[in-house]
Amino acid sequence: MGVRSAATKLHIPPSAARRPTFLPFVAVLLLCSASYLIGVWQHGGFATPSDKPAAVSTATAVACTNVAAAPKRRTRSGASSPSLDFSARHAAAADDALDASTATAASSAAPRRSSYPACPARYSEYTPCEDVERSLRFPRDRLVYRERHCPASERERLRCLVPAPPGYRTPFPWPASRDVAWFANAPHKELTVEKAVQNWIRVDGDRLRFPGGGTMFPNGADAYIDDIAKLVPLHDGSIRTALDTGCGVASWGAYLLSRDILAMSFAPRDSHEAQVQFALERGVPAMIGVLASNRLTYPARAFDMAHCSRCLIPWQLYDGLYLIEVDRVLRPGGYWILSGPPINWNKYWKGWERTKEDLNAEQQAIEAVARSLCWTKVKEAGDIAVWQKPYNHAGCKASKSSRPFCSRKNPDAAWYDKMEACITPLPEISKASDVAGGAVKRWPQRLTAVPPRVSRGTVRGVTARSFAQDTELWRRRVRHYKSVASQLEQKGRYRNVLDMNARLGGFAAALALAGDPLWVMNMVPTVANATTLGAIYERGLIGSYQDWCEGMSTYPRTYDLIHADSVFTLYKDRCEMDRILLEMDRILRPRGTVIVREDVDMLVKVKSLADGMRWESQIVDHEDGPLVREKILLVVKTYWTAQDQDQ
Repeated sequence: MGVRSAATKLHIPPSAARRPTFLPFVAVLLLCSASYLIGVWQHGGFATPSDKPAAVSTATAVACTNVAAAPKRRTRSGASSPSLDFSARHAAAADDALDASTATAASSAAPRRSSYPACPARYSEYTPCEDVERSLRFPRDRLVYRERHCPASERERLRCLVPAPPGYRTPFPWPASRDVAWFANAPHKELTVEKAVQNWIRVDGDRLRFPGGGTMFPNGADAYIDDIAKLVPLHDGSIRTALDTGCGVASWGAYLLSRDILAMSFAPRDSHEAQVQFALERGVPAMIGVLASNRLTYPARAFDMAHCSRCLIPWQLYDGLYLIEVDRVLRPGGYWILSGPPINWNKYWKGWERTKEDLNAEQQAIEAVARSLCWTKVKEAGDIAVWQKPYNHAGCKASKSSRPFCSRKNPDAAWYDKMEACITPLPEISKASDVAGGAVKRWPQRLTAVPPRVSRGTVRGVTARSFAQDTELWRRRVRHYKSVASQLEQKGRYRNVLDMNARLGGFAAALALAGDPLWVMNMVPTVANATTLGAIYERGLIGSYQDWCEGMSTYPRTYDLIHADSVFTLYKDRCEMDRILLEMDRILRPRGTVIVREDVDMLVKVKSLADGMRWESQIVDHEDGPLVREKILLVVKTYWTAQDQDQ
């Protein structure tokens, strides 16, 4: 009766009340069980011993750390898991965190880690694009064989780690490094014998001493620069960037630094063995380079001053081609300084073992080339002669004595582009007193002032507003770098710095504004917005064009710090990632630092390869926090030498 009564109240037919069903209870039970199972799975349950390696998050696998180490959360099983966990959002994982069952699935996201062997000790000074043996295949006419000639096939490329020489030691900090270096780092005595009476360099036990002398400045570079300052305004900030052609051991550039003048010094890899290497060991900006058939790898209107001190460059030959190239890279109103033959030949002709007639003819030929470029001779005093480039070409175009102007549309093109025996035209002006292309501010104001190329709209995609934003952005980023890598705060820890994708030079400017005692080589990839390099020079910084699928024109162990912003994304469809990484390793000093900025998926791939290169690395968060996909890889290259490898 109770059942029937209840059924009547709920309007259930008596027959249904007499035949109860369990289907609703089963459905409810299944739903509850499914919810419970999903909850347990989300909180890390059901981990069997065979599953555990695959359950490790990407953040753990690649040593990804939070900037402000957030507390770890606890799972239902009691194990702690990292707060940075990309595994649910990014399909990347390091190989060492994957077992056999998951390695196949991950292979598309991260390359399998390789362990790169050390190169034989004979490659300790290997320069891939200025290899001495390879250069002999090319013409010797006009020194073409000493230009860049990179490996043409994979068979020629080294896929190993270039070792430091036995006994290599961390270079002296600046400014001590200007005058002294470790002999073991560049073990060459040729110049100490050849230039013994000229005070270039000498060996002192386990050290190399640089007295600051030169062929044309026996009283030292400081006294020589003081003589130049009597002819050229070196002290008012109007001259900031300089080019030293055939630089020797770069003493001229080394001593200009105390005057806030930044010189790009270059010389070929020739019989003066290791001269550029010595310059870099001293902490002075330098590159391997030569005036032969190709344009110098700098934009037009880059340097405030150019210099040749007995650099042995035949300025008068080949229709003045080399002086024409100097004209291309000089800023409007820039100066060219020449000392050594044939200047002051009346005094030195016997010592130079040449006739008066020969030297006089050479000087007259140089003077004629300078006039054809519309240069003005400022003065010749003692051993030094100075010419000045015009501020614009208004008068030059009207002159019948000037040589023809080039018709090429891009005066900045300088990556394997051939030199031309014509004047690179300056930008048009509105009145005769204007500086073509716009005047730059004096140093140090020009570092943060809007470059004329930006204000004139000739830098693609950059405005005055975006330039200012970029400057502030990089100041914030450098502060972040220093907060996550304490060694970046150590004054003097880094001297030679490379920015592989410099854009507008914001990274270098931020370091300069912070007062760090260093210099930055700002490289603009040829596949990027190459119009920015001219603006970098207008800021008073230096740099060059570069294709990172090729080697850089420098010696191994050049840089203390390498910065790579989106480089691997830029080259992902152009060449193998490890080709770039091996080149970075070649030019990085032992115990040097690398900072890589990339999307996290790309960065995990980079780290997977870097872990096989004797690098210690760690991924940290973007300056805007852990939710930003772009991350930062911090690397320290471990110390090892060819001697360690042989043991």
